[in-house]
Amino acid sequence: SGGGEFGAQWHQAALKENRNKAYEDFIAVAEDIIKRNITTKEQLAIRGGSNGGLLMGNMYVSRPDLFKAIVCQVPLLDMKCYNELLAGASWMAEYGNPDTEDWNNFLYKYSAYHHIDPNLTASSNDYPALFMSTSTRDDRVHPYHARSFVKRLEDLNVPNNKLYYYENIEGGHGGAADNKQQAF
Repeated sequence: SGGGEFGAQWHQAALKENRNKAYEDFIAVAEDIIKRNITTKEQLAIRGGSNGGLLMGNMYVSRPDLFKAIVCQVPLLDMKCYNELLAGASWMAEYGNPDTEDWNNFLYKYSAYHHIDPNLTASSNDYPALFMSTSTRDDRVHPYHARSFVKRLEDLNVPNNKLYYYENIEGGHGGAADNKQQAF
């Protein structure tokens, strides 16, 4: 359940209070390909941006044991204030309104920023390497999401060889202004 690739009904099956279905599906696929020896945790890296960045953030905080590396690009991560930043208010039909009971009923559950383990430390080897990227000029998802997530991890002393951050000062929601920057 997720994007419109399989039609509107498939997309709508993972809206608001059912958003967790997208995460459960993603986890089930990762578990299955590891179980069937298609890959191992040591070989499995995942990547997503924008709404897919929210997925990546949730994989980092909920199932870090499944992945060796995560690339999280121009992500949406703090669902408590997403509606107050840039285009966020236009997404409330998809995610819900954090200023209502939606926050307690379901939004909190997939607000990756709010589920960073406060016991995560430099010795937490169970967490994958994380490469977080954003764009200063993103006009859809505010760079606050990436910045604040990384800041919390830094405050918990996640080691430099497990945490990488890049903020392009050009570009937009795609994270790059041209092909050279995209290749970075």
